[in-house]
Amino acid sequence: MGKLVRSKRRGLSRRKFLTQASVGAAVLPLLPACGSSSPVSGGGAAPPPGGGGSGGDVFAHGIATGDPLTDRVIFWTRITTELAQVPVGLNIYADPELTQPVTSATGSAQPSRDYCVKLDVAGLQPGTTYYYQFNALGSLSPIGRTRTAPVGGVEQLRFGVVSCASYAHGYFNAYRHLAQRADLDAILHTGDYIYEYGTGEYGDLRPYQPDHEIISLDDYRTRHAYYKQDPDLLELHRQHPFITTWDDHETADNSWRDGAVNHDEASEGAWVQRKAWGQQAYDEWMPIRYPQAGDVNKIWRSFRYGELAEIFVLDSRLYDRDEPGEIPADSAMSSDPERRMLGPEQMNWLLNGLSASSAQWKIISQQMVFSQWQVGDPATTGAGVFLNGDAWDGYHAERQQIIDHLRANQIDNVVILSGDVHSSWCADITDEPSNVLVYNPLTGTGSVAVEFTTPSITSPFVIDIPEGQQTFQALNPHIRYTDFDQKGYVLLNLDAGGVLGEYWYTDSFTEPGGGESFSIAYGSADGDNHLDIFPVTSPSDPPADSPPLAPT
Repeated sequence: MGKLVRSKRRGLSRRKFLTQASVGAAVLPLLPACGSSSPVSGGGAAPPPGGGGSGGDVFAHGIATGDPLTDRVIFWTRITTELAQVPVGLNIYADPELTQPVTSATGSAQPSRDYCVKLDVAGLQPGTTYYYQFNALGSLSPIGRTRTAPVGGVEQLRFGVVSCASYAHGYFNAYRHLAQRADLDAILHTGDYIYEYGTGEYGDLRPYQPDHEIISLDDYRTRHAYYKQDPDLLELHRQHPFITTWDDHETADNSWRDGAVNHDEASEGAWVQRKAWGQQAYDEWMPIRYPQAGDVNKIWRSFRYGELAEIFVLDSRLYDRDEPGEIPADSAMSSDPERRMLGPEQMNWLLNGLSASSAQWKIISQQMVFSQWQVGDPATTGAGVFLNGDAWDGYHAERQQIIDHLRANQIDNVVILSGDVHSSWCADITDEPSNVLVYNPLTGTGSVAVEFTTPSITSPFVIDIPEGQQTFQALNPHIRYTDFDQKGYVLLNLDAGGVLGEYWYTDSFTEPGGGESFSIAYGSADGDNHLDIFPVTSPSDPPADSPPLAPT
C-alpha cells in the first residue's frame, strides 16, 4: 500500500459525516494546590523563545482544564512565586465576555506541589461550554474555555486525537491548528506529552531545559514547566479540555512496571524512585483526576458522553506491564500466555466496562498500536513474525483476550485509539488478518473493532519495515492506511450513523507557523466493526453554532 495523495479539501461537515453510510457549583476537595528547589519557573526553567503566558509572570505556565464529567471539570494553573503559600481564585462564566458569572472557587499554591493548583469544580451543567479566569497576587490569568460532558441523547461528538510531541524535533503547529477549532468536545492525548532526553540526545532542532536527561523530581517538574511555556501548547490547553494518559517518555523510553530501556540503575538510581518522581510531576502539572485520590499509580478511568459514547482510558505502560520485547518481536516471548500489558486488575476493569456500557460507541484511548504488524509470511513461519514487540504484538495473550471478549459478547462499535509510533495507521481488528477463513479484507467480515493511530506532533518514525511497504501491506490486509512521514492529528467524529477518523497534516513542523491539509478519512458505519475509505467532500469548518473560542 503506497502513501495516498494528499487532498486539499477541507474535510467533512460534522452534521453530514457518515449519514451517507447508514448552575450553582461546589468545589470538591482535591490534592493540596500543586516544590521545586527553584520555584520561579518549575525548577529553574527559563521561557523558551516565543513562550510565556499572557497573565504576566504570575501565570507564565498558562491555564488548563481536563477530565470533564457531566457536572465537573478539573481546572489547573501554576503560580510563579517564591512565597510560602499563595491564595488563588477562580471565576467561571457562561460567556466569553465574562459578564455572566456562574460560580467561583479558591485554592492555594504551595511549594509542596510545585505551586500548581488543581480545582475539581462540581455543580456545572452537562454539555455546556464555560469560560474561566484565575487570579492571584493581583494578576489575572488569560481567559480559558472548557466544556462538560453531555447526558442523554447526543447528536454528535468530535475529539482531537494527538500524541508524541518531541520538543527537540520541531514546533507544535498541529496543537495550534486544533486550538483554532471551535467544535471540539475534548482533546484525547494518548501519551508522550513530554520527552525525557537532554538537549541533542534525540533531535536537535530546539534545546531542552534542563539540558540533561531528566531523572529527579526537580528535573521532571522543570521539563513540564518548559513544555507548558510553548505558545501552541499553551493555546490548546486554554481552548479545550484534555483527557490524557501517559506513555513511556513521561518517565523514560520503553518503560514498564519494573524498569525502562532508557534507565540504568547503576548510574541513575532506583527505577521505582524515578518512576514515582515522574508520576508525581505528571500529577502536579496535568489537569487529570485520579480515580483514587492520592494514588498516582492508577490512571485508568472512563468518561461517559451521553448515550452516544463512553471513553475508556488505559495505562498500557507503567502499572502492570511486563518488560517490552524487541523489534522484530521475539515469537516465543510474545506468545507467552502469562505476559501482561494491562494486567488482570486493569483488564477486568476494561472488559467489565465494555460489557456493561450502554453507550453506542465504546472508545478505548490508549498508548500502543493494537493491530498486528506481521513481517514474516505465515505460509512459511506458521503464525508469522510480528514487528513491534513493544506494542500489543509483544503481548498476544492479552490482545486475544480482548478480541475474544468482544466476539463472545457481541460488543459492537468499539474504536481503539493509539499513538506511540509517530505515524498514521488505520486498521481492522481481528485474530488472524492473513487467514481468509477468519478475516475477509474485501468485506471486513471477521473484524471485531477498528483502530485509528494518530500521527505524532513532531516525533520521527524510526521503525524499519524490512520487506518494504508494498510487501508489508500484502502481509497485513487488515491495515487500511499508513503514512510514515507526515505530522498532525486525527479528528474523531461520532454520530448515530458511524465513526469517522479524519487525518490532518501540518505543512511543516521544523519551523513555527504554516498551514494544514486534510489527507484522508476512514469510517465505520454503526454495527459494521470494520473500516471503509470515506469520500469526504464537504468542509469540516466549525458549524455556525459552535461556542466561541476564548478571547485573547
